[in-house]
Formats: sequence, structure tokens, C-alpha cells
Amino acid sequence: MGTFLFPSVCAFVVCLSCCFSSDSSSIHSSCKLGRQFQLNALHMPGDVTLGGLFEVHFTSVFPELIFTSEPTKISCQGFDPLGFRHAMTMAFAIHEINKNPNLLPNLTLGYSLYDNCATLVIGFSAAMSLFNGQDEEFMLQENCSGRPPVLGIVGDPFSTFTIAASDVISLFRLPIVSYYATCLCLSDRKRFPSFFRTIPSDAFQVHAMLQILKHFSWTWVGLLFSDDDYGHHVAQSFQSELHHSVGGCLAYLEMLPWGDNPVELKRIVGLMKKSTARVVIVFAHQIHMIHLLEEVVNQNVTGLQWMASEAWTSANVFETPRFMPYLGGTLGIAIRRGEISGLRDFLLRIRPHDKNDNENSMVKQFWEHTFQCRFAPPPAEWMEAGGALCSGEEDLQTVETTFLDVSNLRPEYNIYKAVYALVYALDQMLRCEPGRGPFSEHSCASLQQLEPWQLIHYLEKVNFTTSFGDQVSFDKNGDALPIYDVMNWVWLPGKIEVQNVGFFKKTTLNDEELVIDEDKIFWNFDKVPRSVCSESCPPGTRMVRRKGQPLCCFDCVPCSEGKITNQTDSIECLSCPEDFWSSKQNDLCVPKKIEFLSYNDPLGICLTTASLLGTFICSIVFAIFIYHRSTPVVRANNSELSFLILVSLKLCFLCSLLFIGQPQLWTCQLRHAVFGISFVLCVSCILVKTMVVLAVFSSSKPGGGSKLKWFGSVQQRGTVLALTCVQAVVCTVWIISASPTPHANTRYHNDKIIYECVVGSTAGFAVLLGYISLLAIISFLLAFLARNLPDNFNEAKFITFSMLIFCAVWVAFVPAYVNSPGKYADAVEVFAILASSFGLLVALFGPKCYIILLKPEKNTRKAIMGRDIKR
Repeated sequence: MGTFLFPSVCAFVVCLSCCFSSDSSSIHSSCKLGRQFQLNALHMPGDVTLGGLFEVHFTSVFPELIFTSEPTKISCQGFDPLGFRHAMTMAFAIHEINKNPNLLPNLTLGYSLYDNCATLVIGFSAAMSLFNGQDEEFMLQENCSGRPPVLGIVGDPFSTFTIAASDVISLFRLPIVSYYATCLCLSDRKRFPSFFRTIPSDAFQVHAMLQILKHFSWTWVGLLFSDDDYGHHVAQSFQSELHHSVGGCLAYLEMLPWGDNPVELKRIVGLMKKSTARVVIVFAHQIHMIHLLEEVVNQNVTGLQWMASEAWTSANVFETPRFMPYLGGTLGIAIRRGEISGLRDFLLRIRPHDKNDNENSMVKQFWEHTFQCRFAPPPAEWMEAGGALCSGEEDLQTVETTFLDVSNLRPEYNIYKAVYALVYALDQMLRCEPGRGPFSEHSCASLQQLEPWQLIHYLEKVNFTTSFGDQVSFDKNGDALPIYDVMNWVWLPGKIEVQNVGFFKKTTLNDEELVIDEDKIFWNFDKVPRSVCSESCPPGTRMVRRKGQPLCCFDCVPCSEGKITNQTDSIECLSCPEDFWSSKQNDLCVPKKIEFLSYNDPLGICLTTASLLGTFICSIVFAIFIYHRSTPVVRANNSELSFLILVSLKLCFLCSLLFIGQPQLWTCQLRHAVFGISFVLCVSCILVKTMVVLAVFSSSKPGGGSKLKWFGSVQQRGTVLALTCVQAVVCTVWIISASPTPHANTRYHNDKIIYECVVGSTAGFAVLLGYISLLAIISFLLAFLARNLPDNFNEAKFITFSMLIFCAVWVAFVPAYVNSPGKYADAVEVFAILASSFGLLVALFGPKCYIILLKPEKNTRKAIMGRDIKR
């Protein structure tokens, strides 16, 4: 490309070599252009000139360079009426400013507008022509001073062209204000210190696209981009921010080829067709999209939700019935639409003049394109084909052309703002008061001695509001306050209409605002499309990435017990606190169930009922014995011990209630102590009663009378007391040394907290049970020996049965207690207490109550001793 650029830059290179020569006597009085291009242009003279670069033609035929002094003719093809309207918008803005007495008074603005023909070398050459001037000879002052040919340039529309031109022009600080170059790289102030733009940068465009994706929850998208600076920078920025901003990822990333490349386009469209991504984002110019859409039509790829970048959102070339089934419902972002009062009237007044072709070439080409005619002398083949000759007086209102449609001014509005930004900066510079200026020693800039960087100083501080109500100012990177319109392609009968459905903007406070009116959106589907690789993981599940696939492709795995997620698309499950457990859906930590042998529990109710029933029966029996205390059955074998046994049994029944209800410190300490002492009291009474029975029958034998003196009432009471005190001492030592305490146990169930009493000392509990067992076994053995003693009512026989039941219950209790978790351990112990208590009550007092209540004839001394008399 260096060879093509040389003729364009030779002028300022020669001038620089003249100006910086060390020998002042050798300074030439002028410099001459070594070569000149004939570019499509439009000029208007003025005291101050602004330059403009526009795409008026789609393509060009650039001749082979032959280094001669003859001007090189460049042939541009494919006239673009909209591109010409862009150029005329700048001309209109300058005419409007010239009529405004408040801006640049006593100064006339002129313009030099060039066509870049959508070709880099032509665009660069045009930029250099604006920078250097097109005059054959430059008259130089001794200090090489004087204002440049143009004070500022509006354009170029292409990012690549702008980068190429700015790389050179920025060295001399000539301001460039682009209305269409969006490349993020142009915000690099070190590389492009004189670049400004009235269109948002691609960084904001990417951010706008991402916010729309986020709004509709589209996370699985395809990305296509053009093979130029614009496409590469946008694709890189979009790819890096997609997952961070939206949590999305790319199904595919493809670069669109330049020109018609059927093989590559077929491959790309085939990939789009196979992909599960329903949303396709395209950052490219319409020249790329034309070829792509042709292949989409050929392969009949429907069902895609297109998202258009600002470069092709409003392109009229796609609004055809051929593309309607595919592009209907397209969402895109577009440059802010504005209104420019008086522009249409100005466009209607355009007329070609009889000036030099170079001075008026663009207007003549527009005229020939619009009216399908040729100016004299037309080509011979044109006349032979019956072509018309242009008169220059044709009426624009008689033809249908998009050129006159000013209802949707977007790039034009940016051009309008760019011209005014330069003019406001120049106006502020010229209004500077000497001695109060911003430069060295408070000096002001002079139009005759103007240096471009001085105008940049004022351009950086520009702040004005357009007649449409939009504020225009530049940030530290030269970017204007960004705003985009959100557009939607509506499929109407026979055509597509692009309508505004919202906007996305950044305020001066760096806040962002996205507004979308979903009721106005036309979808090419029955409902809002979805585009996700994997559906969101609901609360209670976590994402597990699929190996070898993008981040958006994952499986949802339920959280394990005790862990939850309360958000969608969680990566990890969180453990619940110690006293909480996960719900059934694993989406919430709920307090663990508290479990103990409760009075409200069916099992607790049954045991409580049984305990109270046993207590009540003991009271009934006690009352019966009191009422019949003088009868032989009650008086036989020490009625005092019988009453004491009934009292102890009542305590045994009641102590079981200490095992029911939520364990407290006092209940844990009392339950085993009361239980142990009550049963020792009961069993010791039974033991003493058994011993008395044996002593009585032994005294009836010869020499046995002396034994009775050891079993008097005092001795019986003392023995019972002594045996009971031993258990009381054991319980006291146990409570003092290792007191039973309440404990929240989570060992048995993860989702439950089981409140239980920890015995504190297993040895203490074992001694307590062992002592009861020892007394019970001794009682059983003695009663077993006395079971056959002669008596009509042998109480030893019933004591034997009662002890047998007692021992059997407590032998079964030990393994059942050890293997019962939580509240069931307490239930087993309560059951053992109740079973053994009922066994003693029934075995010891059942037969006596039967005789007292149902067989009163046997409740006599004679009846009780009758068997012995018969023998």
C-alpha cells in the first residue's frame, strides 16, 4: 500500500523538507505537487474551509500508477444516493451557519467534499488532499506559517480509512470529526490525539448489544463480523465481554469474506443452519450482508433471530420481499435519529452547474443517476442505446428517490453535529479576548497564524445542544455522549419497515438506561424466541459443565442433602448451618426437626396414659388396702411393707413422666435418680418381705424361734432404709461427678436434632441398674426357695412370679436400649419401667385384691390357715 500512498503525501513531505532546511538561504519560495489525483469532489470557497469525506460510490477502478506529472483519473462506480445525501447534509449545515449572524460573524465558511469510493487508497488520497491542498503550487512564508488548506475534516465513514488517515494527520494535530467510524481503537488518545466523533464507539455499541441480549435472556448466540478493523475490534470486544456481562457464550464465531466468496459463504451459512443458537449477531457493513443473505436465501435458513449492528440496521437495500421471511423481526441498534429543519428544501434546490467537472463532479453524477441521463458530450454507445441528454433543469420532485426522504436522518444527524462542533470550537477561538487566552502568556489563537492543535483545545471543550434537543460534547477520548435507538424490522404486506422500539443511552453521570417497548416488537415467531445452550438450573441444583463444550452448555445436578442453592445457575451448592437442613427441593435451609419423646407424640401420649393409669391403679389398691387393713389378707406378712411397696410403685409409675418431654438439666438429673431409688425401695421391700416369709416358716421348725427376733418391724424398716440409702448414695455420687445433661444429637439423623439426656457416666448408670438387678435376683432366688412353703395364701409364690417378670423385662431392656436411637431409647426405658411396675403390681396385689373384692369368704384367718389345718 506504500506505493499507492506516495503521491498523496509527497506534497507535505516536500514542504516539510523545505521548511526544516538548516540553511535559510536555500529555502524555496514555493513547493510544487509531484502528482495530482482527479477525485470526485464538490467545493465551495470561503474565508475558512472545512473538509469532508463521504462514500458516494460503492466501488472504484484505480488505474496503474505511472509516475508522470499528468493527473491520474480515478473511475468510481455504483453511485449511492444516500452517500451523496450525507455530503449534501454537510453542505447544508455550512450554508445554514453562513446565514447565522451569531456564529462566525464576518466570516464565510467554505467546504471541500470528497468521495472515497469505498476504497482505502482513494479515501486516503482524498484525506491527504484535504490536508495538503490541491493547488499546483504552495507559497510558503519564511517560518512556514499560515493556516492549513482546511481547518478540520468531517469523516471518513469507514474506521479503516479513518485509522489510515488519522495516523498521518494526527501527527500535525489537524482535527478530524468522524460521523460513522466506530472502531474502539480510535479512542486511543495517544495514537489519535486529534480524532473526535459524534457516533458512539464500538465499545458502547457492543455494550448496547449485550444489554439487549440480557434483556431477553439470550445466552447462546452466533457472531459474524466483517474482515476489517471495525469487525475485528468489535468481535474481540464482544467476545471478551459476553460471558462477563450476560453470562452467555458463542456458538460460533465467523469472519465474513470480502466480495462474493460462494465456498466460504456456503460453509458459514451451513454452520448457522446446524447450530442450536437461534440468535445471530452481525457486525458488518451492508456490502458483506448482501452476499451473506443471498446464501441464506439459497439454503432457506429460517428460524433465526437476527441482531443488526448500526452499520446495516437501517440499510434500505434489505427491505425487499425476497428477504422478508428471513429478516422479519430483526432487532438492531441504529444511530440516533434526528431532525434537520430545512434540509429537504435545500436538497430540492440542488442543480448541476457549468463549472469544471472537478469542481462539480458529484452533483453531475447524482443528476445522471437520478434522471438516467448523461451530460454532453455523452458516450457514443449511450446515444446509440437511446439514452437521454441531461439538461440540468430536470425537477427532482418528479422522481421517486430515497434521496429526498428526510424522515429517518441518522448518519446525516451525526454529520450535522460534527460540522457544528467544529464551528462552535472555531467560534469560541475567535471570540478569545487578548490577554485572557488559554495559551502561553494568556495569548489567543489567530486565524492568520492558526495552528491546528489550538482548535483542538476548543473542540475538546465544546458543549452545545442541537435544535432536536440532544447535547453534544466530547469526553477525554474524543467520544461524544453515546445514545442508540433500538430498531425492529416489521414485516408488513409487501415490504419491511424498520421502526423504533426503544433506546439505550449513557447520561453525563455515567449511568446507563435501556428502554424497550416490547408491545411494539414484531417477532418472526409465535412468541419471543429463546436461545440458550442449556436451560437455567433452578434453585436446588448446580451447573456442571459439559466437557469440551462452551460455558453455556451444562447439566443441572441436584444438590446433595444438607446443601442448597437459592439462585438460578449456581455453580456451587452451599452447606446449611449446623442447626439447619436443606428442604426437599434443596433451595432453602430450614430449621432441623427437633425430636424428643414429646407429650404430643402418639408414643408419648400412650406412655403418659399408661403411667397415669398405673399411678391411678396404685392409688385404688392403696385405698382398698386402707379400707380393708384389718382383714387377714392385708395384715398377713407385714401390711406396712405392702403399703410401702404401693407407694414405691406409684413413684415408679410417676418417674416415667420425667423421661417424656424436652430434656432439661433438672429432668436429666432426676429421671435416673428417681427411677433408681424408687425401684430399689420397691425391690428392697419385696426382698425384706420374702425374708420375713422364710423366717416365719423357719421359726415353726424346732430351734427356729430365735430367728424371728431378727425380723421385727424395726429391723424390717431399717433394712429397707439401708438398702435404699445405698442407691441414694450411688445417685448422688453420679450426679456430682458426672451429671447427666441434655444434648442435641445430630448423629442419628442429618435432618433432625434429637434432644436426649447424656448419662454422663456410663459406670454410674451401670452401677444403678446393677444394684437394682442384684436386689431383684436375690429376691427372686429367696422367693423361689419359699414358693412351696405350706400356706393357703403363699405370698412367696407371687413374689417369685413378680421377680421373674421384673428380671425378664430388664434383661430385655439392655439390648433394646442400646440399639434404640433418639427418643426411642427413652421410650424403651419408659416401657421397661412401666412393664416391670405393672408386673409387680399385678403379681403382688392382684391375687389379694381378687380375694378382698371377689372372694371375701377367703379373707379370714381360718381360710388362710385352712390348708395347713387339713394337713
